[in-house]
Amino acid sequence: MLTGLALPLSELPLDLIALHGLARLIHERGGEREVQFLFAAERLLPVRHDGQLIIARWGTRRGECRRLPLSGWTWRTSVEAGAWTESGAERVVIPARLALDRGIWFVVREGIQALLVKDEHGIARAYPIVEPASRYYAVMTKSDWMPCLVGETI
Repeated sequence: MLTGLALPLSELPLDLIALHGLARLIHERGGEREVQFLFAAERLLPVRHDGQLIIARWGTRRGECRRLPLSGWTWRTSVEAGAWTESGAERVVIPARLALDRGIWFVVREGIQALLVKDEHGIARAYPIVEPASRYYAVMTKSDWMPCLVGETI
């Protein structure tokens, strides 16, 4: 399952980096600086919402919220079945150039599909949408679930 993503530093506005203290998430890969968003660490995600880039919490942990699922992801079948309709969740895109699953980084062309919803405290929370892994993805990552990518399938 998706556990991280990376975005080139140049694609994040400096004021957003400062506002959310994202400087601590900056890493270098092949001479290029990038911001890495990891589920096991900060649990933050960049999200394009209404034409703007915002930073949202990655899912919900126990004790953070009572009305949203305790998860970092949502299943495509749940979204299609309308499970999120009453929550006010909106479809959004998580911009990413690389994504991480079980230690394997892979290229993302356009982004990752997600839902964005505010919890009862008004905190924006993003849930990447996942689906059963393709044969190729399962072999590549040893994962049963893969993220729903924008405009591509692995």
